[in-house]
Amino acid sequence: MDALHALVSRSSVGILQAPAPTPEVLEKAFAAALRAPDHRMLRPWRFMTIQGEGLHALGELFVAASQAVKPELDETERARLRQMPLRAPMIVVAISHFTDDAKVPGWEQMLATGAAVQNFMIALHAQGFGTMWRTGPLAENARIKEGLGLDANDMIVGFVYVGTPGSEKKITPLDTSTFVRSWP
Repeated sequence: MDALHALVSRSSVGILQAPAPTPEVLEKAFAAALRAPDHRMLRPWRFMTIQGEGLHALGELFVAASQAVKPELDETERARLRQMPLRAPMIVVAISHFTDDAKVPGWEQMLATGAAVQNFMIALHAQGFGTMWRTGPLAENARIKEGLGLDANDMIVGFVYVGTPGSEKKITPLDTSTFVRSWP
């Protein structure tokens, strides 16, 4: 798949199944991620892959972290949290690792991480895999960060669910004129 086709045909995939990408496919996708724009070469992105039994452990971490915030969590909600990581054969935790730099504020480092995640997702799409970028309260939960071994200056920018598309990818046509204008 050529680069332009990969860019304009990528979309989020809600149903992901095995197999997950091979190490060779992942290596190419991470190499693409590392080519994201990066002011002063700070390399603010980090990635953590989770699969197999790690997905079950992540589900338990989701439960424990959520119960710390809401002790009265019922069994239905605990079961839902345990199942969340099992919606794909692999999760890649995307992390922004902030460096104190007078010329590159934190927001710019986060944008660079976002660009790296986008490159990663497009590279997987170009190789026949699907992704879904998820955030929410769990990405912001301090106990999740701690449980994953992250530093105080790390921020989870998303849980990227990765696998083989289990359904036809739905590509919504977009009208660029809705988003682009000239000035003056």
